[in-house]
Amino acid sequence: MEYQHILNTIASELSSIQSTGKVASYIPELAKIEYEKFGMHLYCINSGHYNLGDSEERFSIQSISKVFALTRAMSLLDDELFKRVDVEPSGDPFNSLIQLEYENGIPRNPFINAGALVISDILISQLKDPKKDFLDFIHNITGNSNIGINSKVFESEKKYSYRNASLLNLMKSFGNIKNDIEIVLDFYIYQCAIEMSCKELSIAFMMYANGGKRISDDEQILSPRKVKRINAIMQTCGFYDEAGEFSFRVGLPGKSGVGGGIAAVHPGQYAVTVWSPPLNPKGNSELGMYALERLTTLTGLSIF
Repeated sequence: MEYQHILNTIASELSSIQSTGKVASYIPELAKIEYEKFGMHLYCINSGHYNLGDSEERFSIQSISKVFALTRAMSLLDDELFKRVDVEPSGDPFNSLIQLEYENGIPRNPFINAGALVISDILISQLKDPKKDFLDFIHNITGNSNIGINSKVFESEKKYSYRNASLLNLMKSFGNIKNDIEIVLDFYIYQCAIEMSCKELSIAFMMYANGGKRISDDEQILSPRKVKRINAIMQTCGFYDEAGEFSFRVGLPGKSGVGGGIAAVHPGQYAVTVWSPPLNPKGNSELGMYALERLTTLTGLSIF
């Protein structure tokens, strides 16, 4: 497959598209990101790396981190994990409180904010030093110990985290949060503030394309059974209330973040990450979704 030629074709198409998206502003530090930034990196199991644009510039991964948090939780616990968080698409915005009230404090899935907060609570209960463990896990799957957090994004997000605090309080009232609310919120925001490039994210996501094995040495990080489940949740729940649209247009398991990143996988083939800060009304990268749709169209390959 001529992946570089395909990426170059996508780049030429993007040059004529006028984005109507808006950079996330409810986290003030994210609003400072340059609107025009665009990067894309594809890591093929068989033929290596392909890229375009700002693919090696780091950005705040935000909700893409929820995949890593779920992976770490699933490596520690078996199916009892899913007694506290479901695996159904939400159909509501990622920070909705209404569904939680109706469903007795059990989040619909691990990739909406409420679900990720429960996963954070579980990791705090399971790990001696959750922040260090989480970052060490990222270093392990990427082979890069220089990855860290953006402290300005962390402080900015923490200052304006009222709705996430509300989600935690509501779930605490139903008994689904075990630890101190401030500790859980702090750890959750820490994960979101991690900075990675498209290349680094593609390397990390190769685990989900490679049957749970780290691509550098084929070490088994997570069992194939659990990777299959994570990919299934990404397919059905990875894009908030636009998961159906992403499946329809792109046809790959993936996860987005309000920093403008999208990471996706074609199991057995490749991992690909796109970064473009302007978001559509659903909170997903507008040009990122277009680029991934064109990728699966031009290759003629998706999981469907």
